Amino acid sequence: MKSKRPLLVSMLLLCCCMQVTWASQYIRPLSTHDLSSWRTNTGDWEIASDVALAPDNVSKLQAKPGKGIIANGPTGRTTHLVSKQSFGDVRAHFEFCVPKGSNSGIYFMGRYEIQVLDSWEQGEAYAGHQCGGIYQRWDNTRTPPGFEGHAPRINVSRRPGQWQSFDVVFRAPRFNAQGEKISPAAFVKIVHNGRVVHDYVELTGPTRASLYSDETATGPFMLQGDHGAVAYRNMWVQPIDLETCELDTPFFTFESGIASAGDRSPKAQASLLKQLGYDGLEQMRCTNLQPMLAELDKQALRLFTIYTPIQVDPAQPPYDPALKTLLPQLSGRQVILWMHTPPSRDTSITQEKADQRIVEICRELSDLARPFGVRIALYPHTSFWVDKVGHAVDLVKQVDRDNVGVVFNLCHRLKVEGAAGWQASLQQAMPHLFAVSLNGADQGDTQAMNWNRLIQPLNQGTFDTYPLIKALNDLNYSGPIGLQCYNIKAKPEDHLAASKRAWQILAQRLKADKLLSQN
Repeated sequence: MKSKRPLLVSMLLLCCCMQVTWASQYIRPLSTHDLSSWRTNTGDWEIASDVALAPDNVSKLQAKPGKGIIANGPTGRTTHLVSKQSFGDVRAHFEFCVPKGSNSGIYFMGRYEIQVLDSWEQGEAYAGHQCGGIYQRWDNTRTPPGFEGHAPRINVSRRPGQWQSFDVVFRAPRFNAQGEKISPAAFVKIVHNGRVVHDYVELTGPTRASLYSDETATGPFMLQGDHGAVAYRNMWVQPIDLETCELDTPFFTFESGIASAGDRSPKAQASLLKQLGYDGLEQMRCTNLQPMLAELDKQALRLFTIYTPIQVDPAQPPYDPALKTLLPQLSGRQVILWMHTPPSRDTSITQEKADQRIVEICRELSDLARPFGVRIALYPHTSFWVDKVGHAVDLVKQVDRDNVGVVFNLCHRLKVEGAAGWQASLQQAMPHLFAVSLNGADQGDTQAMNWNRLIQPLNQGTFDTYPLIKALNDLNYSGPIGLQCYNIKAKPEDHLAASKRAWQILAQRLKADKLLSQN
């Protein structure tokens, strides 16, 4: 029998070659062995093997003969370099060296500048005028004319003459068929010397001294060459697509988000959800769901959850009697019953008795729901018997059924326990976490806030929901995430569209983190 080893080796070599070819298609170096990556007017830019501070003038760089570095000549006052290729969405890496007091800049699309500057142990004269800053825009008719500069979170600049790096994920602006801008450019993430200095900054237009004053879908890189000595090395660009970026978790809206639509028919509501890009809906009733289920099916959408109470008061039914009729209709739909625990009118019921009753009812519901693939999740709610995630987890452990879990509600977590420590609550909920609800909210003393500050469209509020999304991803959570919309006054088509866009931005930020974590 002939040995298969040569064939195996050949196949492995072929796979390796395919991998190298694939990588070379996507990682595009900006040459520092010659000036072939740049348009022909390269001025005094030169090729070198290394640079160091000039011994007689620390504001100059002294170049050594060879290849691997480009420097902007002996005076540091020459033309800008403009790349031959144009790009849209990119992941990019740049390494640079500046002497004392020197200044340059990297313009994405020739329009949006990240400041390259000697900022060693220096403050900034104005927002964006620091190494790693996003330089300001400029309008002579304004007072002051400079605006929308963005300072880095932290100054991590190294000493003059030392090499530094930027790792960047950038999103190009978007335009409709008529050429109208429908989405702004953004630095999704900028990492300076290994530290995050910007995490999603939108740009309303080109920054000062840009190559172009208009905005387009693609554009070249520009390296500023007339503000002082600078050298660059190890520059590469990876074209990426952030337009189709989506989170792995399904995203649906609460019924309250769409209930105030002008046309409240199931057909109109399902059509609007499909148009806006949502994956489905939550409902707050257990009766007359067939029309909505039929319309969701037509749009390839899902009913994710039903919000319904557990009653611990012996004088009341333990759960909605309509559930027994509804459950067969939910067979195979992977619906979750969100069980909230409203307070009882019977003031003699203690927390201990309420907990015992909740466990009993959850077990009964578990048995009823199991044949139909329906799951049960305790829904912590402000001022209810179960108002904390940790309490819900304790009860779920007592229930001890694999189809009974918990919900993490951002707004109720903020109201009941405050903004601090939500990460621990989230980790505590795993692996019992069946669903998550989130929304825009404000940072601060959330326990004292009104609901209009704790429940906002996802694009509003000062509370950054991205760390929550990142934590869920790190915990390998893949269940549904619902958009809480209680008492939001805006038109559904407006606030749901804004929240969906914010959801896509969260996905872009997560993708940026994943890209920048790659070697």
